[in-house]
Amino acid sequence: KKAAPAKAKAAPKGAAAAAPADPQTLFKPTFARSRERLKELLGRGAGAVGSKVVVAGWVRTLREAVKGTCLFVELNDGSCLASIQVVCGQDSTKGFDAAKACGGAGASLRVSGEVVESMGKGQAVEIRASDVTVLGATRGGPGRTIGAQTYPLAKKYHTPEHLRTHAHLRPRSRIGSAVVRVRNALAFATHEFFQKRGFLYVHTPLITAADCEGAGEQFTVTTLLPTEHEKAAIPMTKDGKVDYTKDFFGRQTGLTVSGQLNVETHAVSLADCYTFGPTFRAENSNTSRHLAEFWMIEPEVSFAVLADDIALAEDYLKYCVAAALTRCADDLAFFEESKTEAGLRKRLEALVATPFKRLEYTEAIEVLKKHMKDGSAKFENTAVEWGIDLDSEHEKYLTQLYKGPVVLINYPKDIKAFYMKLNPDGKTVAAMDILVPRIGEIIGGSQREDDLEVLEARAKTVGLDPKDISWYGELRQYGSVPHAGFGLGFERLVMLCTGVENIRDVIPFPRTPGNCKF
Repeated sequence: KKAAPAKAKAAPKGAAAAAPADPQTLFKPTFARSRERLKELLGRGAGAVGSKVVVAGWVRTLREAVKGTCLFVELNDGSCLASIQVVCGQDSTKGFDAAKACGGAGASLRVSGEVVESMGKGQAVEIRASDVTVLGATRGGPGRTIGAQTYPLAKKYHTPEHLRTHAHLRPRSRIGSAVVRVRNALAFATHEFFQKRGFLYVHTPLITAADCEGAGEQFTVTTLLPTEHEKAAIPMTKDGKVDYTKDFFGRQTGLTVSGQLNVETHAVSLADCYTFGPTFRAENSNTSRHLAEFWMIEPEVSFAVLADDIALAEDYLKYCVAAALTRCADDLAFFEESKTEAGLRKRLEALVATPFKRLEYTEAIEVLKKHMKDGSAKFENTAVEWGIDLDSEHEKYLTQLYKGPVVLINYPKDIKAFYMKLNPDGKTVAAMDILVPRIGEIIGGSQREDDLEVLEARAKTVGLDPKDISWYGELRQYGSVPHAGFGLGFERLVMLCTGVENIRDVIPFPRTPGNCKF
């Protein structure tokens, strides 16, 4: 007798069925643009010549020729750095008079026409318009009449300070739009990197009762203040302090300074997780490196030690920089050409290609002291001793000395957070900071303390009652595992990849002391 064919093994109970590679195969898409984006049109190059197209965008420049019977319009839709020239003729373009009277820079147009080979310099193709519709004129004249006299971006060059003042229009500038596209590419690369490696994206709360860094720089969230600014009694305790038990949450709360503690709860249940969201610091600092509101990427890895954490951070940083190089080539070239930073792409390529230097904190202090003594290093802060928190000038010098990124490891416990793993020497913690050229520190991380008793003792030394974070301690009480993680300030990553020197110029609406416009 022939053997009966073996039955296929049933999938384990609860196992998910194999999903199609593309979710779009499960439904019929209905959205389609009524125009072609300039990124795709210009990407076709000479191959687009002869095709009929519809484009839409905003006027960067408009000039008249042949005694006003011809218009040359530089149109941009934000999809890429490059604009396209639209040629309109009085006798050949429907809507010519309206286009001529649109007000110039800032006006929005929809254009139908034929792609033709361009005779102008620096452009392969242009559009010979058959129909132009003015979607929105520029009303910058007296009494909001047509004209660009008061349009803030009418000129070709604007200082960063001017663009900050008009942040609502900044994305229309070349540098503003380039920053947004690079920022978008880095955000996409962040999710792509972690999702490809099986990490789960966790949404952590913005309102919290825990100060993760223990620095006391939180914004308070309260409903105790009167809404109409009239005089009203704020509930107080017998010892003269604000009685937060009468507040909305029944206790003192603030805006989060980090999502780390919350994402750890998921990492010790689901193994590898990350959070990516806004964080807040009420630090009265007006430097070019600080914001009151910024975004943080914070992954947590279970069953991992400091060396694993460093490897993950190095891979992540290189992946993001490589994404900017490969997906934002035109924008990076613009940053170089506009003198934002000469040699930007070479610096980024070197970062991707260079293994990060590992350096003990203790050794770094000795190196700095040696170079200060022989005169090869000069710092404003000369108090370089073991136990200090290095300044940006010290960090940047180390990256110059070792010609690339440096990972400082094993910091003194007294200058690091209570949750970092105490090393066997009892003096240092298994912490790391990644330093990069021009920026200094861009990533800070550590192996987390997985011993409950040590964690509670460390919390007490920074004035934190373990009872207030009992839930955090229970992560160690019930099945503790070695785990590690890091945090990266997203705006500093954008600065790294664009060469932009002021952090206020790489976030859409910067929040700083005395400034919360828009």
